[in-house]
Amino acid sequence: MSSELTPYELDKQVLLDLVRMRMPYGKYKNRILCDIPEHYLLWMSQQGFPQGKLGILLGTLYEIKLNGLEYLLKPLK
Repeated sequence: MSSELTPYELDKQVLLDLVRMRMPYGKYKNRILCDIPEHYLLWMSQQGFPQGKLGILLGTLYEIKLNGLEYLLKPLK
């Protein structure tokens, strides 16, 4: 059995991480990622998202909020 995740499982994991993971630094340190306000994500997108998993999550969250898709996260909270 392979330990690699399918694309569906990866997408699901990203959404779960957005409602479980906390911001590790900055103005919103210790806040759950999905609770970070859109204006901060906009600022961060202009500055450049951090490298790695955190940057991917914040970029994804920005796109979710920008497109009014927060309802996708509510059942996971």
